[in-house]
Amino acid sequence: MKYSQDGTQYHIGLKPGDIGEFVILPGDPKRCEKIAQYFDEPKLIADRREFVTYTGFLNGKKVSVTSTGIGGPSAAIAVEELVNVGAKNFIRVGTCGAMDIDIKGGDVVIATGAIRMEGTTKEYAPIEFPAIANLDITNALVKAAKDLECNCFTGVVECKDSFYGQHSPELMPVSYELQNKWEAWKKLGCIASEMESAALFVVSSYRKVRAGSVFLAVANQEREKQGLDNPVVSDTDKAIRVAIQAIKNLMKEDN
Repeated sequence: MKYSQDGTQYHIGLKPGDIGEFVILPGDPKRCEKIAQYFDEPKLIADRREFVTYTGFLNGKKVSVTSTGIGGPSAAIAVEELVNVGAKNFIRVGTCGAMDIDIKGGDVVIATGAIRMEGTTKEYAPIEFPAIANLDITNALVKAAKDLECNCFTGVVECKDSFYGQHSPELMPVSYELQNKWEAWKKLGCIASEMESAALFVVSSYRKVRAGSVFLAVANQEREKQGLDNPVVSDTDKAIRVAIQAIKNLMKEDN
C-alpha cells in the first residue's frame, strides 16, 4: 500500500506540495525542530511513526527536513515516499563513530561512499553495486565545511544494522566475522561507522535523485583502544550548519 485513505504517503504522511525539492534527513525525530529553526517560516507538516517533517524556506525556496529513524529499512521508506511527493535532493545529517585514528569527537565527516554491511540494500541491488554519494552534493558539503572552518574528513563509511554488533562484537555469536571485517574496513581506509547512508545512496541511485551525508563524529573507539585523547561530543549543530550552507550553495549552482 503506497497511500493512506486521504491520499498521503502511507508511512510519512505527506502528499505532493508538502515538501521542497531539498530535504535534510536526520535519524532522530527530535532533531527536526532544531534543523527547521534554520529555515524561514518553518511549519510542522507531519508527525507519523518515526517520520517527522517540517517545511520552510531557504533563499526563498521551499525546503524540508524529515526524520528517518534508526537504520536502513526506515531510511529507505522515507526516501522512497519523499521522492514520490517531489523530493529530488537529500542530505543526511547525523552522527557517526569515527574509525580513522586522526578523527576526534566534534569533527565533521562527509561520506563519499558507504560499505553495504547491512540488509536493506540487498533487496535493491546486487552486492557488487556500490553505495556512492552524489558528487555535486558531496562537493557542496566539502565546500560548506571549509567555508565554516570545520575540521572535516571525507571518505568511505561503514553501514551496519547492529549498533551493539559494532560496540560489543566479542559478545556476539558471529564475533569472528564482525571483528575480522572491522579490521578489514580499517585497513581499507574506512573512516567512520553509521547506519543509514548505504540505504540512502543505493535507493537514491535507483530513484535517480541526488544524495549525500554529513556527520558529527561523536567519538572514536579506535583512539580509546590506543589510550589516546577521545573527546565525546553529541551536539550536531556543526553538521547541521554544513548541510544548510551546502543547500544554499547548490541552489545557486542549480540556478
